[in-house]
Amino acid sequence: MTRDDLFKINAGIVKGLVNGIADYCPKAFILIISNPVNSIVPITAEVLKTKSVFDPRRLFGVTTLDVVRAETFVAEIIGLSDPRKLNIPVIGGHSGETIVPLFSQVKPAISIPADKLDGLVNRVQFGGDEVVKAKEGAGSATLSMAHAGFRFAEKVLKAVGGEKGIVEPTYIYLPGIDGGEAIVNATGCEYYSVPVELGQTGAVKAITPLENLDDAEKKLVDVCNKTLKGNIEKGVDFVKNEASNYPPFNKTLTDTVSKDIKSLKYSVTLIILVGLLARSRQLSGKAVCHGNQLDQQEIQA
Repeated sequence: MTRDDLFKINAGIVKGLVNGIADYCPKAFILIISNPVNSIVPITAEVLKTKSVFDPRRLFGVTTLDVVRAETFVAEIIGLSDPRKLNIPVIGGHSGETIVPLFSQVKPAISIPADKLDGLVNRVQFGGDEVVKAKEGAGSATLSMAHAGFRFAEKVLKAVGGEKGIVEPTYIYLPGIDGGEAIVNATGCEYYSVPVELGQTGAVKAITPLENLDDAEKKLVDVCNKTLKGNIEKGVDFVKNEASNYPPFNKTLTDTVSKDIKSLKYSVTLIILVGLLARSRQLSGKAVCHGNQLDQQEIQA
């Protein structure tokens, strides 16, 4: 299934759900992991704008899976047993060539053999295809996505609870976020995944990693920006002009969930996730539960 196919299915569903959030839980923190994230997050923002309840600090696209893959694949190359000891910025969007891993900015600093770099970038960008192929077309990345969703959701909850110094990459609407305008000016994109400082109000500050790119990364960013602009425009245009052409995929489902949202009207946090977060939490303590290793475990099962 292509991302265009996913768009046709998920755009209407998410639009209906976000209408429910706007009506009954407008101060929720919304974490979007439904693909295509590059377009679904703008759809969410535009729906909230029509209801006059949009707060860019409370809307996040979950791009953590790209970071998890980068950490895992680099750890394999350098022989590191625990990928979580690496900090690798992955910026841009959340599909294919819009995913830009910044291996020049890994902390602690590492050396990646030049003959492995292009293949490593490609593997981070298209790691999902690897899982689909391994499952012989019978599924996609599910457990690794659940793990990534849990990892980001946990950081948001900790930040909302008052923990300081939490910085996580996420795809956000940059205008209105401290540090965001500089990134908009540099990329021409109002939505971008960058490291973001999280706090009790949500996104506190967007941190730009664009100032210290190497030449190869600059080329990747240029390609990313061109594609990402189109993805963003597609989402915005859907709400403004095309929504009637894409009715909710399952109206009964969206109506039911909207009723559930209404019952949560006093809640401060609502998360839209595709994946089994509880299962991910159960597995997250195991050494094998990082990145595609989760899906490898699922394939073997």
